[in-house]
Amino acid sequence: MIAPFAARVNFPGMNNTSQHQARKRFGQNFLQDPGIIQRIARAINANTEDHVVEIGPGQGALTASILTSGCQLDAIELDRDLIPILENQFSQINHFHLHQGDALNFDFSTLGNDLRVVGNLPYNISTPLIFHLLSQQTLIKDMHFMLQLEVVNRLAATPGNKNYGRLSVMAQYYCQVYSLFEVPPEAFNPRPKVQSAIVRLTPHVSLQKSLPHPAQDVKTLERVLRTAFNQRRKTLRNSLKELLSESEIKSLGINPSARPETLTLQQFVSLSDAITDAQTAKE
Repeated sequence: MIAPFAARVNFPGMNNTSQHQARKRFGQNFLQDPGIIQRIARAINANTEDHVVEIGPGQGALTASILTSGCQLDAIELDRDLIPILENQFSQINHFHLHQGDALNFDFSTLGNDLRVVGNLPYNISTPLIFHLLSQQTLIKDMHFMLQLEVVNRLAATPGNKNYGRLSVMAQYYCQVYSLFEVPPEAFNPRPKVQSAIVRLTPHVSLQKSLPHPAQDVKTLERVLRTAFNQRRKTLRNSLKELLSESEIKSLGINPSARPETLTLQQFVSLSDAITDAQTAKE
């Protein structure tokens, strides 16, 4: 099946830059290095049984490589001017479907289950989009994203690391995080001013595992993380004083003088559950 698809689509290295100029307001940097494109496709390793969802296909370079696997592919593109370019390349392929819209507002449940989500995400939407996808992680088999290296470092950071924060904790609450490889600026047109990297997020549920440290109430956990990391230079005693007393923090075996970047996921869940228990006791 692969050979016919290869013959019918434009492959990485195609020159579409004359058709569409990258737009700064969409954070567009089009991937153009054939070697990097193939390396990403190998990391995704799609097959005919997969249902891939590509966010921001741009001019279709990675799209073309993924489609050679014979997988079902739904692409979500915000830029209306790119729609005819993508339709011209891929509309003849019956397992390709294009959606014009904003992935931040997209209901991924309309596409089914076991989704494999991929994308080259602009910096300005990467964090909110990842949180949006984490909220629908039961639908997702895995995610492969091109992100600024800084964001990948935050996703993969462990306690005590300067990059460790709210994004790290929530991503690791739902997923196993793997930093795969870096991508240099010259792989894009136009060249970004920052280094990029590929990350894989695999939801625990897709591995048929339960969450390693499930919270009684996820919204309370998110509130604890926002409160703590919005004041990350403060000790827990001070940053969480509206939520827990010093003695309550200490009773959990957590040092009230600690700063949030030193706490493990399990400790944050303990703080969250203590707040939930206290609220339940008042009701």
